[in-house]
Amino acid sequence: MKILSVIPYFYPAEFFGGPVKIAFDLGKELVRRGNEVFVYTSDALDLNNRVLKKEIEIEGMHVHYFKNVSMFSVKTSKLFLTPEMYKQLNLDLSSLDSFDIIHVHEYSTYQNIIVRQLAKKYGVPYVLQAHGSLPIIGREGRRWIFDAFFGHRLLKDSARVIALNRMEVDQYSLAGVPHEKIALVPNGIDLSQFVDLPNRGCFRKKFGLDENKRILLFLGRLNKIKGLDTLAIAFKQVVEESKNVLLVIAGPDDGYLNSLKNLVCSLKINDNVLLVGPLYGDDKLAAYVDADVYVLPSTYETFPVSILEAYACSKPVIASKVGNLNDLVLDGVTGLLVEPGSADKLARSVVSLLNDPKKGKEMGLNGRRLVYESYNTGRVADLLENIYKTIVCS
Repeated sequence: MKILSVIPYFYPAEFFGGPVKIAFDLGKELVRRGNEVFVYTSDALDLNNRVLKKEIEIEGMHVHYFKNVSMFSVKTSKLFLTPEMYKQLNLDLSSLDSFDIIHVHEYSTYQNIIVRQLAKKYGVPYVLQAHGSLPIIGREGRRWIFDAFFGHRLLKDSARVIALNRMEVDQYSLAGVPHEKIALVPNGIDLSQFVDLPNRGCFRKKFGLDENKRILLFLGRLNKIKGLDTLAIAFKQVVEESKNVLLVIAGPDDGYLNSLKNLVCSLKINDNVLLVGPLYGDDKLAAYVDADVYVLPSTYETFPVSILEAYACSKPVIASKVGNLNDLVLDGVTGLLVEPGSADKLARSVVSLLNDPKKGKEMGLNGRRLVYESYNTGRVADLLENIYKTIVCS
């Protein structure tokens, strides 16, 4: 099949989180299976910088980076405007050698507006994968306008919508999508990246940490929604009860870094908290390897890739009981679930795992088995290929 993937940001723009990795790993796997994969995206590398190349082949995928009209709109409102994409897509879809299917990622984007318009015009089917972005969280005015003028039509005209879990199935249903158009496909990761992991101690050595230091790791965007305030307050209790423990917070600033620094300072836990900024590639893997526990105390999540990565590195996970994380974090088996916003319960869970490393190791191994059995990219590609073929052949 000839597949077009449309996403506002793409590799190497790892700043923008999970959807970038999911689209990248899926594209690689689809190419490996003999499909021809094209990616149309914007040139945003992060909130300030652009990808310099316009076209490139990455892992067999033909990637086209279209210029954002303004990086100011990207930085201030995460609005990715790529009018040149409209011209190219119009040209592509009008040809005899058009794409068989289009897979659009995220929900309220300029790119989805033009895909819906042109795909309908030329009769090319598209599937929509919102990646948890369907609920209105912030920018309420802009979302109301998008839903009123574009969103309902975008959902209505899609051949299928992809839900990551049961919670997202319900979100699509509430938005008016018929049940028969909703396909349940979980996230998956490319497990080949976790076969040859960095040696234990590489992360500690890089940052000059004691080899006996016990590490609690958070890795993700530094955003209020990630529950970092609860984590900092909980960690103060952990420090008071446990010795030689360090909280490592890794990830790009998404508007909460200064608030987090001020909170850490006011709690007087500066000496026990290490802010390392974003980590990618082997540096990220090294952080997972050296961590004793991975923690994700978010107030909202759909299907965080970081939990799958922690599992692939055999690490136990402590996460908030939000969304469908009780399906992903098996309480008492692969990790522990806590009530969102409860610093006391989070602290007790962290201390319990730090004080019982044997239990933590057992949970980590259970998580590794789970991700290999259920959340690998190959399994996800099987599901999506069947969906694509059903649509194209109908």
